[in-house]
Amino acid sequence: MPPIPYVNLSAQFEEEREELLAVVTAALQRADFVGGAAVGGLERALADFHGVAEAVALNSGTDALMLAMMVLGIGRGDEVITPANSFVASTASVVHVGATPVLVDVLPDQNLDPDAVERAITPRTRAIMPVHLTGRLADMDRIMALAERHGLAVIEDAAQSVGSTWRGRLAGTFGDVGCFSAHPLKNLNACGDAGFLVTRRADLAERVRRLRSHGMVDRNTVAEFGLVSRLDTLQAAILLMRLKRLPGVIERRRRNAALYRELLDPAHVFVPPCREEEFNTFHTFVVQVDRRDELQAHLAAQGIGTAIHYPVPIHLQPAAAGLGHKPGDFPVTEAQARRILTLPVNQFLGADDVTRVARAVNAFYRS
Repeated sequence: MPPIPYVNLSAQFEEEREELLAVVTAALQRADFVGGAAVGGLERALADFHGVAEAVALNSGTDALMLAMMVLGIGRGDEVITPANSFVASTASVVHVGATPVLVDVLPDQNLDPDAVERAITPRTRAIMPVHLTGRLADMDRIMALAERHGLAVIEDAAQSVGSTWRGRLAGTFGDVGCFSAHPLKNLNACGDAGFLVTRRADLAERVRRLRSHGMVDRNTVAEFGLVSRLDTLQAAILLMRLKRLPGVIERRRRNAALYRELLDPAHVFVPPCREEEFNTFHTFVVQVDRRDELQAHLAAQGIGTAIHYPVPIHLQPAAAGLGHKPGDFPVTEAQARRILTLPVNQFLGADDVTRVARAVNAFYRS
């Protein structure tokens, strides 16, 4: 049987070939490689999509997080609460602005535990950074209530959740700033590194735009020392095209996820339930299983690609040694890290592919 890839960027190219090559050719012909018209067009389209005043195109989701904290005045001496089970970018961005990441545990659905957040708040806390992992939003009602009660900023790491909602409201639109990645593996993906942020505050957006280009207000005037985090015009043009396709991408991924839920044996495979309040876009389809490594090898032997997001929690990474954590500090995160497995859910899988994966998983445990 043919292999089932975890991701299939080649299939995306084949599906988009004519439109994508036309977009790329037009961008190359215009030769406006930095700060071209497509950047502004993408920003307007993203702001409209999210129903907010401003979107700012950047070169990565990590820079979006860093710049959000910079313009909110978060830095040395401040604490930012964020989960221990995210991709390293969430915690690293806090470190890079000079603040202290305060890691907390998560719920069975892998998202931030609001009770743990409340226990972690100190007089030095300046912000909460929920991470909407796998395409599922954290409980933003409770997180926003905590932020309001304690006077904290909220910076949403929505890198994995473009188009996802909580009670009908889009990821990234609850807090002060929503930060997104458009890395090639995301549902809305560039052909290289890319990211953006959204906000209702024009003052924040204006300063981010300045900071992303050396802090310059014009070619000869530097208002403050910034950095280089511009989104290339070529990537902006590609994302502008793909934004129109995003609803179809999400629909196909949700269809595949629904079929997995129908077919996987709940006696052996835990799939975090979809709640009534949420619309999950399934950037990843993460299950929790016993004998995870054996199952992954079993699937690989049948040509089925999988991944693990993430096998080593942030607090147990060598880079985090200075935070002073030890095994056992975040038991839910650590237990999940031993059991999580990401099954392929990409939009190019057909029902037969999903059925084959589910049957292979079920057969492993029944044998």
